[in-house]
Amino acid sequence: MKRIAIDMDEVIADFNPKHLRLFNRDYNENLTVNDLVGTRLRDLRPHLQKEIIDYLNDATFFRDLDVMKDSQKVIKELSEQYEVFITTAAMEFPTSFAAKYEWLKEHFSFLNEMNIVFCGDKSIIRADFLIDDNVRHFKGFAGQGILFTAPHNINETGYVRVNNWLEVRDYFLK
Repeated sequence: MKRIAIDMDEVIADFNPKHLRLFNRDYNENLTVNDLVGTRLRDLRPHLQKEIIDYLNDATFFRDLDVMKDSQKVIKELSEQYEVFITTAAMEFPTSFAAKYEWLKEHFSFLNEMNIVFCGDKSIIRADFLIDDNVRHFKGFAGQGILFTAPHNINETGYVRVNNWLEVRDYFLK
């Protein structure tokens, strides 16, 4: 059975709306997801980089993120024909472990918890495919990288790209 590794943030967990909501509240701004096209919040406001990253170090930040549209339904379908693993680079924000695990158990309870991988460098992941929003995770990955469209990666080229979970379904289940 072929194996698919799936990133969490900006792939199945909708990270940007909450991050922007907190930032806009605290800094009296009105940034939207459209403002992040081709960039990241910390690059838009480099003088606030530490404060922007501090939101992610909050142990509860990742607990109540929205679920990406159609991800639950499509991943459930994929899990009937593929081995599916959630692979999140949680070592970047180690305080996120509990929140991410609880979020996954709530929203993707049909997945075996032994198929949840908290890691740093994803080149260690042995899978046939890796669906991720960050191209740096494809470096050293032995399988096929599939770029999941996120505002920050819109200008990346040279990768197989999917824009949403229905396109993921078409890629794997047609």
